[in-house]
Amino acid sequence: MRVAVVDGQGGGIGKAIVEKMRRELPEDLEILALGTNAAATAIMLKAGANEGASGENAIVFNARRVDIITGTIGIIAANSMLGELTPLMAAAISDSSAKKILIPLNKCNIDIVGVKNEPLPHHIDSLITAVREMMQKRNER
Repeated sequence: MRVAVVDGQGGGIGKAIVEKMRRELPEDLEILALGTNAAATAIMLKAGANEGASGENAIVFNARRVDIITGTIGIIAANSMLGELTPLMAAAISDSSAKKILIPLNKCNIDIVGVKNEPLPHHIDSLITAVREMMQKRNER
């Protein structure tokens, strides 16, 4: 299974996701770090991603080549991450047939009602659980 982790700015959230995936999910999980910039990609690669690519074209190209796309809710919002996430990136991620497992951080002026306002580590735990469940369902087929 191939999972894309999308992040921008300093890449800290993507780094935390990749580290937790490496610790808790099977070794054969292929993690693709997709950064809106090279710094974000580099930090996710150091955290254990198998491959990485940066920028608009990399995200647009790879969004349709993975099984799961992870990150914050902002990765489907045009001009989020202080403008780093372009409308083309947001559209490619949203249009991808990959399952999107997103963390509901409210930094991009999107509030998701009915979702608990929890610390980031709790949301990452939930993301890892969702990826694990999807992997198990796929293996049962």
